[in-house]
Amino acid sequence: MGRLFLMHLEGNAYSCKFCRAHLGLAADIISKNFQSKHGKAYLFNRVVNVTSGINEDRMMMTGLHTVSDIFCVGCGSIVGWKYEAAHEKSQRYKEGKFILERFKVSGPDGSHYWGVTHDAHHGGGSDTDDL
Repeated sequence: MGRLFLMHLEGNAYSCKFCRAHLGLAADIISKNFQSKHGKAYLFNRVVNVTSGINEDRMMMTGLHTVSDIFCVGCGSIVGWKYEAAHEKSQRYKEGKFILERFKVSGPDGSHYWGVTHDAHHGGGSDTDDL
């Protein structure tokens, strides 16, 4: 195993909540109106210090998408996914973009998002996209 070189971002950076590796800048957020099974998720134009897993088709609330999980290179945690292809024309704006799950990252101020509660009243679904 070689030496690990992490990219350090200048500005308001979101980072891995487990190892604090920088992942993306607040300025690169396209939308904060996404959901995952853990709660809020943000669509980013660009992220760093991640590696992609294998491509797979997933049925989401907005249709069929080809996605790959993205992993923090610092600790190996899954921090979100990358949209490789959208099968519906109206969703093609997502292609090549990244989702970071707020439950798995720290905000620019170091805050954590605790996600959904798992009690009897929660339906377990999501509003926008579903993992």
